[in-house]
Amino acid sequence: MKKFSWRAPALALSLLLMAGQGALAQIPSSHWAADGYQYYKAQSGEVVMLDARDAAKKTVLLSKEMLTPQGGKAITPRNFYLSADGQKVLVYTNAKRVWRYPTRGDYWVYDLTAKKLTKIGAKFPASSLMFGKFSPDGTKVAYVSGHNIYVETLADGNIAQLTSNGTDKIINGTFDWVYEEEFFCRDGFRWSPDSKQIAYWQIDASNTKNYLMLNTTDSIYPYIIPVEYPVAGEAPSPFKIGVVSVAGGSTKWMDIPTDAVLQSYVPRMEWAANSTELIIEHMNRAQNHTEVMLINSASGKGKTIYQESDAAWIDILPEWEGTYYYGGWDWFKNGADFLWVSEKDGWRHLYRISRDGKKQTLITKGNYDVMQINAVDEKSGYVYFSASPDNATQKYLYRTKLDGSGKAERLTPMNQPGTHNYDVSPNGKAATHSFTNYYSQGASEVVSLPQHKTFSGEEQAAKAIAASADAKAKSNVEFFKVKTEEGVEMDGWMQKPNNFDPSKKYPVVLYVYGEPWGQNVRDVFGATYNSLYAGDMAADGYIYMSIDNRGTPVPKGREWRKSIYKGIGTLNIRDLALGTKQLLKERSYLDTSRVAVWGWSGGGSSTLNLMFQYGDIFKTGIAVAAVGNQFTYDNIYQERYAGVTVDDAGKAAYIKGSPITYAKNLKGNLLYIHGTGDDNVHYNNAEQLINELVKNNKQFQLMLYPNRTHGISEGPGTTQHLRTMYTNYLRANCPPGAR
Repeated sequence: MKKFSWRAPALALSLLLMAGQGALAQIPSSHWAADGYQYYKAQSGEVVMLDARDAAKKTVLLSKEMLTPQGGKAITPRNFYLSADGQKVLVYTNAKRVWRYPTRGDYWVYDLTAKKLTKIGAKFPASSLMFGKFSPDGTKVAYVSGHNIYVETLADGNIAQLTSNGTDKIINGTFDWVYEEEFFCRDGFRWSPDSKQIAYWQIDASNTKNYLMLNTTDSIYPYIIPVEYPVAGEAPSPFKIGVVSVAGGSTKWMDIPTDAVLQSYVPRMEWAANSTELIIEHMNRAQNHTEVMLINSASGKGKTIYQESDAAWIDILPEWEGTYYYGGWDWFKNGADFLWVSEKDGWRHLYRISRDGKKQTLITKGNYDVMQINAVDEKSGYVYFSASPDNATQKYLYRTKLDGSGKAERLTPMNQPGTHNYDVSPNGKAATHSFTNYYSQGASEVVSLPQHKTFSGEEQAAKAIAASADAKAKSNVEFFKVKTEEGVEMDGWMQKPNNFDPSKKYPVVLYVYGEPWGQNVRDVFGATYNSLYAGDMAADGYIYMSIDNRGTPVPKGREWRKSIYKGIGTLNIRDLALGTKQLLKERSYLDTSRVAVWGWSGGGSSTLNLMFQYGDIFKTGIAVAAVGNQFTYDNIYQERYAGVTVDDAGKAAYIKGSPITYAKNLKGNLLYIHGTGDDNVHYNNAEQLINELVKNNKQFQLMLYPNRTHGISEGPGTTQHLRTMYTNYLRANCPPGAR
């Protein structure tokens, strides 16, 4: 229902890299060396060490020859990790996808001292190991296979099995579908700092109902693919947090209170800067109350050291900060304080919390949101973060003192408007930097900090802006603000046709998402590109536009983002409709008789609701992979934003926000598209919506893609067919060109 925007693969890759999105969390990037200037990178099938200060300097750490097993072919690193002493390299390769991301594959260790390459978990099937990682002392590697945790001693290859009850339903060291999808929980175990213990999650999905996906294409007789999937109103799969010795023995389970009926969640867990305590974030079922607990790993007893509540919901750190997808907890003063993020003063800010929770220090101060934590450098006393106080469509690098003194200092040059992403080195002295805006294709460079100068002296971002000055003048893209009749001001972009004549009228195509997991209006190159359209929309005479309504995850403060609580399908739809209505009123060149809307996933749901609730504005809609009935979607997402449906009052928001409630009102032209193998927004949404439309004699066009998933990309010819159908339908029902 969220986090999905269909784009051509190459463009998707470039845009996500620029945006710093977590969808590419398994694609290797740079790994900074301890000196803060050199960094490691997978490059052309090798692992090399580069130097930020000298672009010509390159040292091969692992050559193709070194990565070639005896009698075999060279392995290609997808990612890699160095041991703490730098003498061993753990290489991840042959990756396979688990749900969204390629987190299952093969691991090899290269010993730089012994000059030896060894396959880890050689007795297991190919591409079956998950989350391999060195012990802190570098003598072992732990991993998950078949929902069990193993530890392999590098000196002799001995494999110890730490858990033995892993099944499809008892999940050790990783997570079920919904924890992965909604909390970004994938890697489910942690080494203790002394390398003697492993703490891990166990998820018990035994009582979680399966959604039965029907595969009708891969054999003569259809067969069922069950996926444990707790829909809204269903209790979550119970969790346990356990600690086990790497020497073997029984697991010690931590004593974490939970609601026996409603259950609760632990989306974050780490060792608490020592080998005797764990720190966890424990949330109630409604996700509007969170508590931080310290737990003694030997006794299992814990205490709450910090807690907070929100009238809507509380976002955990990995939900918006991709560098924490695979764990992490920032400590200061050898474990005396830790970093915390909260919106309790109305903005997303960083806090420093003492270990006992009694002292709280606001680090970032002001009316702005922290968009990303780029680096924490305790030695220099700075935290580096991204923000954009004055323009919610852009992103810049700042730093401020970790003790909360002083003001935030912008490091991104003022003459580089747009969206900037940084990978800041551990000592804050250097950063890889990528830049783009709507008229500049972008640039990449390595800069010194805080001066923000390239080490070579050639400022690539500045050159890109200078080179694109003419492109800006010629651009047909406009970023605008629109204020509705209810006083809601929203950001938008609009791409006008070639040879635009304001005295004529043009068809309008509105691209929507509208839910808490998508920001469309971002100042990046290619933001206005619609790769579902087989052609050039501007050349054909379309006005293409998008608006970010309240509830979208833009840096405009807590109230903006959380005003959508219990209002998905109503508040966001009204904002989008009234915003479009205002633009139609203000701009005479927008043809009110030719207004189309389209979206995918949550955007598909918004499209349906706009067509059904505001059919006087929107004449044509194309909805892809849409949730038709909010009761069908998973509990973590839907209950977070619409409440826990334990009574009739709690169900009201679901009914009011579901497109099937309004399907009887369809007036215009609707194309509905869904994949029957969608494991995210299940196919039953399509059939429930179809039933409502049929019951009310509402004519529409339907396209079902057999056995395709949420991205509708599998199978020969699928992408071309989808683009052709989308384009033909749009042209037929919302004809292009000026009138």
